[in-house]
Amino acid sequence: MEACNAYYYAARDPLGADGDFTTAPEISQMFGEIVGAVLADAWARAGKPADAIYAELGPGRGTLAADALRVMARAGFQGEVHFVETSPVLRAEQAVRHPNAGWHDSVEDLPRAPLLLVANEFLDALPVRQRIDGVERRIEVIGGRLAFGSDGMIVEDSPARESAVRGIARRLAGQGGVALLIDYGHGASAPGDTLQAVHAHRFAHVLERPGEQDLTAHVDFEAVAKAALDGGAAVTGLATQGDWLERLGIARRAESLAATFPGRAREIEGARQRLCAAQEMGSLFKVMGLHNRGWPAPAGFA
Repeated sequence: MEACNAYYYAARDPLGADGDFTTAPEISQMFGEIVGAVLADAWARAGKPADAIYAELGPGRGTLAADALRVMARAGFQGEVHFVETSPVLRAEQAVRHPNAGWHDSVEDLPRAPLLLVANEFLDALPVRQRIDGVERRIEVIGGRLAFGSDGMIVEDSPARESAVRGIARRLAGQGGVALLIDYGHGASAPGDTLQAVHAHRFAHVLERPGEQDLTAHVDFEAVAKAALDGGAAVTGLATQGDWLERLGIARRAESLAATFPGRAREIEGARQRLCAAQEMGSLFKVMGLHNRGWPAPAGFA
C-alpha cells in the first residue's frame, strides 16, 4: 500500500472528473470556509499569536486552503502557509493558488510555531497492516495474478497513521495550536477489512493495477484518539461531518450563497446535501479536533 500510493500520487493529479475521486473541498467552497472559520476562531480565542502558521497535510490542489485562508484573513490572520506534500504533480497545482507557501515532506519538517492544522482525507491513505490469527496477511501470485493467500478474521491497524497523529500531537503540545482531522472511518476499534481501491470514481479490486489506483482504508478514530493523547494533545469528541458542518452554520452559508447566486441555488443546496446527508458523506466521514491543553478546543463538537 505504501509503495503503490507513493507512485500513484507522484505520477498524477487524482482529483476531479478526469481523476479517480473528488474530495469535500472540491464539492463546495462552504467546506473550506467552515474549516477556516473554526481555525480562525480558535486562534482568536488563544489570543491571536502572531507566529501561528496555517498547515495542511495532503492539501490536494490547494482548494481547501484557498477557501479557509480567505475566511481566516478576514479575522486578521496573516501567518505563513505550509503544506506537507510529497507529490511533485500536486505541489505544482498547489503553487498556482499558493505561490508563497512552504512545502515539506513530513509533519516533523514544519516550522516550530503554533499550528492551525487541517488534515482532510490524509490519514486514510497511510498504509495499514492486516493480520489473520496473528499472522500478517500475505499476497501471492496465483494464475499469473496477485491474490490474497489466506482467509479468516482480519485485524487491521496502521502504525504509520498512529505515528503521524502522535507527531501532530507532540507538535501541538510543544508549540501550541489546534488540528482538525477529517476522514471517513469508524469511532470504535473492531476487526474487519476496510482496505479499498478506487479507479475512475468506481470501487476496484485492491490488487489490480498496482500504483495506478487510489488505495485507502477506513480510519480507526479510537486508535487515532489514543495516539493523540499519547502525544500530549487534548482530544475533542468525535462528530460526524454532517453534524459538525450543520452545527457550524452550513445551512445559513448555503442560503447566503444562493441569494448571491440565484442561478446556482440548486447546485449549492445539492453540494450541502452531498457534504451533510447521512446517505452521502455526512455519516461516514468524521471530524476530530486536537489542541494544545492551553488552547481552546475547536468549535463544532457537542
